[in-house]
Amino acid sequence: MKVVTFGELMLRLAPEGYNRFVQSEKFGATFGGGEANVAVSLANYGVDASFVTKLPAHEIGQMAVNSLRKYGINTKDIVRGGNRIGIYYVEKGASQRPSKVIYDRSYSAIAEARKEDFDWTHIFEGAEWFHFTGITPALSKNAAEICLDACKKAKKKGLTVSCDLNYRKKLWTREEARNTMTNLMKYVDICISNEEDAKDVFNICSENSDAEKGKLNREGYKNVAKQLKEKFGFLYIAITLRESISANDNYWSGLLYDGKEYYFSKKYLMHIVDRVGGGDSFGGGLIYGLMKGYDPQKAIEFAVAASCLKHSIEGDYNLVDETEVKSLAEGNGSGRVQR
Repeated sequence: MKVVTFGELMLRLAPEGYNRFVQSEKFGATFGGGEANVAVSLANYGVDASFVTKLPAHEIGQMAVNSLRKYGINTKDIVRGGNRIGIYYVEKGASQRPSKVIYDRSYSAIAEARKEDFDWTHIFEGAEWFHFTGITPALSKNAAEICLDACKKAKKKGLTVSCDLNYRKKLWTREEARNTMTNLMKYVDICISNEEDAKDVFNICSENSDAEKGKLNREGYKNVAKQLKEKFGFLYIAITLRESISANDNYWSGLLYDGKEYYFSKKYLMHIVDRVGGGDSFGGGLIYGLMKGYDPQKAIEFAVAASCLKHSIEGDYNLVDETEVKSLAEGNGSGRVQR
């Protein structure tokens, strides 16, 4: 099984512990990004995962590449060039104080990349699956054109294409997102969304739900999935369902719709260590489950369990293996010491 993911790999700078930006003198430096996070998840499950992007040829760019190589990611198709790597700063929330993210990613190497930088016919050789998110086309017009070209080439070569909508209001407006993503959805087989993305991108809402107040209506999200299916004809629609009690404690579950039946996972109560990458780990788990031929219920249980575990791990990457995910999905969630 070979999966190709495409997007931006960023330098993540974070204060120690729960310190606020204004009180911090030290920042931990790691790397992450939506599609790269998915690739790491898949590699940890034993999948041949390839990540594609453009990074500067300097030492920080090499650090970013190395952060993927140590988890077994194929990085041979990463283009080197451009002047800078995107940066994001993340301040962990606690109790009723929410987390904060500040982006410094304008004019990054991938945002400035050109369509000619990527030979998708070569990149997709031997691949079965292509994954991207709505973050990448939001970076620039160039990045949106590259995404479109990749999707067209992927479908021409018979790959399954998945997309996590991942709306980011700091990168583009809802109208810009709707126009660009509607065009890209023509090539997508598997659509992944959270409880708000469908509303932000396509104005498809769940009635009687308020994610910020932790109120989610299951019937409303069944209707969201149905509308996405009717509008775009996806093979599967997957929606993560987060009910926020506080910044530290959330309920977490998911829905998978195949056009006929609605499959809800079990619900987990999570005490959060780091929520960044939670949706990406869900996407990685879902892709793995579907590639392995899991039935829809088993696939959504695996995806939600994988993501639940990610919330217990520092950094963007979900550093768990298949056995650990299966153990939780099958009901072993006590957290007792394994000896």
